[in-house]
Amino acid sequence: MRVGFMLRGSLVALVTPMRDDGAVDFAALDRLIDFHLEAGTHGIVAVGTTGEASTLDVDEHVAVIAHVVRAVSGRIPVIAGTGANATSEAIALSRAAAEAGATACLVVTPYYNKPTQEGLFRHFGAIAGAIDRPVILYNVPSRTACDLLPETVARLALVPGIVGIKEATGNLDRARAIAAACPPDFALYGGDDATGVALGGLGARGVISVTANVAPRAMSAIWEAILAGDHEAARQKDRALAGLHQALFVESNPIPVKWALHAMGLIGPHLRLPLTPLSENRQPAVRDALQQAGITL
Repeated sequence: MRVGFMLRGSLVALVTPMRDDGAVDFAALDRLIDFHLEAGTHGIVAVGTTGEASTLDVDEHVAVIAHVVRAVSGRIPVIAGTGANATSEAIALSRAAAEAGATACLVVTPYYNKPTQEGLFRHFGAIAGAIDRPVILYNVPSRTACDLLPETVARLALVPGIVGIKEATGNLDRARAIAAACPPDFALYGGDDATGVALGGLGARGVISVTANVAPRAMSAIWEAILAGDHEAARQKDRALAGLHQALFVESNPIPVKWALHAMGLIGPHLRLPLTPLSENRQPAVRDALQQAGITL
């Protein structure tokens, strides 16, 4: 059985809190980790897209992963975001994450340089061959301008060490094609909260969630229902979060979710340029969605 098969449930795509001077706020990071451990989050993804990976330098990137691993102390899995648009850099980040004790590496498709499908196959194969941790592929073409096609995923599913994919297109037909093309123990994870429950109905093992940052207990309950086979209960629970799934993307992620966490008193309001704080005219929509989901501000 693949190791990735054992990673299940609500896996939060954790934000990286910043201080007003731009440095990583490790004290706030500890508060967030405690928040998730207490709420029953099933796993933490450190320094993914939501964690502003593209604005952290390599030393900061590795430091955040290592800090999360130490703080979690084996209580739940820690998946490290280690993608880069250069294969050599992705390998270096993945090796550092493995040395820090991360459970697995989440590796996004290379952005900007637009490799061919063969290039993607070789890229991910080289990373998997360079580390002793499971690799989860990550496809989010709306942000990378690079699409990992189902036939390439099927090839990669046969590569030792590659255990699953975070499929973040929000396209259920795409998810069906991947599920049909890959071995049954190749893990499918949702990367789009709005379609997460539907993906669970297609056999997904979990979701790498933005919404879980602010509603961790509710997201965990949804996925516990899915994994228990009670999809109707999961759908009912998810209806309360439907507005939040949408509102957290009224501007580029993680702008809205960091504003929400600040409104909840968990972190400061800061992001790194070129990201900017949530526009004032967008704030009421996020506030209303939080309140509709029963979240106290």
